[in-house]
Amino acid sequence: MANVHVELGERSYHIHIAANHLQQLKRLLPNLSKDVFVVSNTTVAKHYFADVSAALADHRLVLFEMDDGEQYKSLASFEAITNKLIAEGFSRDCAIVALGGGVVGDLAGFVAATYHRGVDFYQIPTTLLSQVDSSVGGKTAINHPQGKNLIGAFYQPKAVVIDLNCLTTLDDRDFRSGLAEIVKYGIIYDSDFFHWLEHNAIALAQRETQALQHAIQRSCEIKADIVAKDERESGIRAWLNLGHTFGHAIEAATEYGEWTHGEAVAAGTIIASKLSEKTQRMSSSDFRRVLNLMSQLQLPTQAPNMTLADWLSYMMRDKKVKDHRINFVLPLGIGQAEVTHNITDEDLAAVLTECC
Repeated sequence: MANVHVELGERSYHIHIAANHLQQLKRLLPNLSKDVFVVSNTTVAKHYFADVSAALADHRLVLFEMDDGEQYKSLASFEAITNKLIAEGFSRDCAIVALGGGVVGDLAGFVAATYHRGVDFYQIPTTLLSQVDSSVGGKTAINHPQGKNLIGAFYQPKAVVIDLNCLTTLDDRDFRSGLAEIVKYGIIYDSDFFHWLEHNAIALAQRETQALQHAIQRSCEIKADIVAKDERESGIRAWLNLGHTFGHAIEAATEYGEWTHGEAVAAGTIIASKLSEKTQRMSSSDFRRVLNLMSQLQLPTQAPNMTLADWLSYMMRDKKVKDHRINFVLPLGIGQAEVTHNITDEDLAAVLTECC
């Protein structure tokens, strides 16, 4: 078993990583409220809610099953969950548990942040993407038709429990989507980890347990370190958005259904890296390493074709827009990144033409 500590003073918590963790929830969540509201979706609940219920048999558990899909991370779902919490009589000393992927975690976390002005929140991420990214760091949100994650709050969980066995029911496409976020950590923060990923890409793609546990643990360690330094994204935490400005535009343009989040981030990371190469922040050899690794992991390296006006329209809705300027997260070689708005429309148009 691996444990990663997220150091945030009195709001610090642990990330527990191992197989068979669902059966150990009572031990891993020792201060859990007796009243537990579980948010899951129809796909995940049928696989794992019974294990959660058995492990917490001496607690009162109420399950809310939402439909599966990014389009359900919405105001309507937020209202439906809140209505059920009220109808079931949950008070401010309850706990909300997210059992699912990033959509479930983001939505349940936002409900937890706002219900009775904040109740205890726990994450049990069941997808690779949520295990290495969205379950850690306290970002919660719902989408708006005009953009992704435009309504949300920073709200840290009390604990994150990662059970590697949950990945056995994940389809290949969703599994690969999680690999895109893992690659991101090597690009922005740890060149040695990126090198390890290059040499273990096949093992990861084949879901070998030892390789997976190391990749998940190292990703969580990097994110925990960044969040501890910059919880509310006023500086270095923005690096975690590598590929996301372009990726969110892809998701919005395809109406949050045609591309998975990880696929959009992968293509967005290629665009950001190519932009970095064109503006001489990244060498051509480093760009090829990023491109080759994404290709080896069978992730998209070409974005859908859009006009520059369409790209700018979607990207101007991004949360990183300040003073009506888009802030781009660009890698500085392998292992470091920066946030800049000093990109010309000419360079952007040239790169988008090449990468679409």
